[in-house]
Amino acid sequence: MKKTATPITSIWLITREYDGLAGAGGVKDVCRQLAQALSRTARVSVCLPLYGFMNPQTLGFHLSDQFQVDMNYVGEERREDVRIWSKQTTTETHSLTLYLVDSPRYQEKKSVYTYTLEEEAEDPTHVQGSGHYDYFAMNILLQKSAVNLMLSLNESPDVIHCHDGHTALLPAMVRENEGYRHFFCKTGLVVTIHNAGKGYHQEIADLPFAKSITGLPGNIIAKNLLDGRFDPFMAAAPYAILNTVSENYARELRETDDDELTDWLGHLLASRGVLLSGITNGINPDDFNPSRPEKMGIAAGYSPEKGDLKGKEACKRDLIRAISRKELSNVLIHGSLSSNTDLPLFTLIGRFDPQKGVDKLVGALETLLPMDSGFQVLILGTGSKEIEEGLIRLSGLKANKGRICVLLGYDPILANRIYAGGDFFLIPSRYEPCGLTDYMAQLFGSIPIVHYIGGLVKVIDSQTGFIYHDHSSAALMGTMQRALKVYRQKPSQIKQMQRTAIKTIKEQYTWDKIVQRYLDLYAAAIKQSKIKI
Repeated sequence: MKKTATPITSIWLITREYDGLAGAGGVKDVCRQLAQALSRTARVSVCLPLYGFMNPQTLGFHLSDQFQVDMNYVGEERREDVRIWSKQTTTETHSLTLYLVDSPRYQEKKSVYTYTLEEEAEDPTHVQGSGHYDYFAMNILLQKSAVNLMLSLNESPDVIHCHDGHTALLPAMVRENEGYRHFFCKTGLVVTIHNAGKGYHQEIADLPFAKSITGLPGNIIAKNLLDGRFDPFMAAAPYAILNTVSENYARELRETDDDELTDWLGHLLASRGVLLSGITNGINPDDFNPSRPEKMGIAAGYSPEKGDLKGKEACKRDLIRAISRKELSNVLIHGSLSSNTDLPLFTLIGRFDPQKGVDKLVGALETLLPMDSGFQVLILGTGSKEIEEGLIRLSGLKANKGRICVLLGYDPILANRIYAGGDFFLIPSRYEPCGLTDYMAQLFGSIPIVHYIGGLVKVIDSQTGFIYHDHSSAALMGTMQRALKVYRQKPSQIKQMQRTAIKTIKEQYTWDKIVQRYLDLYAAAIKQSKIKI
């Protein structure tokens, strides 16, 4: 790894998710893997909330600090008590410290972003799947707590890296608010947009509340509105370098009409002279290595990279058996699968949402299942009730018995078992900033079938997966048929695709290779901070 011209010794990552602690999507994987890769060259600290489903002592944390944070409401000066739990890992090769922000505001939450069924039972206004009513205050508390923790530690890091809209106001606050401005004047600021779609900005319509709780000047609030709401990404742009999680997604936001899906965030930023850059996310292949069955929680080991797939068939057999015996305790099972492991198995793991294209999959299956009796489908996830009902209806049809199974819920070990047991992995997303599940599926020898959009353009048609261009049920179905034809008529091509996919990941997309691009981005952010002093 080459060294950046600017020596970088201290980096802080601020995030609402971190794999192994709290997560809801790909942000958790990126934050953990990026932090670990960076820790080989610098001291890295990660700060996130301590949610109510987490036990810090069990997780190996100890209480290390406590203070109060200003959290003013309109017409009401107020503070909130915060405790900090920490855990440090330091070796000859890396230094990584994790900090958890402990507050009643977080402790009462049973999930990262949305209310759970348990919370709805306790309070009917907290509807399962809906976002937390105090989402904006949760975000501000995390950012202010992280900044105050750095002040308490007397640490002004070289770089603060903020992840998604949940933490994107930190750059504005440390550059504009008295008490922060001078302490962090030499710190480079980076904001990574993991998802710029509507509903993901963490924007707020209550402008007086935004001004009170952030402490930002009114003119900063007023000139950073998107569709009438105060937008954290817009507010971050004058103070931080902004990037997103693939080169193609950044291009789509800058240059195409797909930016409509963001409320034209990319075009508005460009009109202000801010051009989003893109760095495609990496992955640690060893985290999804099927040759280590005990670590992965799968039935047998195998190596698709070497053409060894005997264990993969055993994984499929074990998965189907567990479904038929209803041994999967963390999910609700609808439908069934045949015990015939020779039938190709299409899989999907994800949120049931139009953004993820699962509505298009329902349409594709309605036509394809009656046309071709020689395949099965296994789907894991939750989301839109309309999509859930459509999938459950398909799984309950007499004609589809043994053909389609829907597992409502999520479990990471079960996800590994599905990657291991599946032959094809469906990613029919309407838009996809990067995509990590295509990597994961490929590492388990499951061939991705993707809508060629955003970060999914890293899938090479007929070499590392199958692609289609139109976001429609018909295009998805046609590509599934194409994949079935290759599976049945050219099994050697499937094996070659499995090998090529893993080889491509290891040559181009490991974090050890991607991390240098972030170090270069950090160096640019530090340079920018010096210019603006």
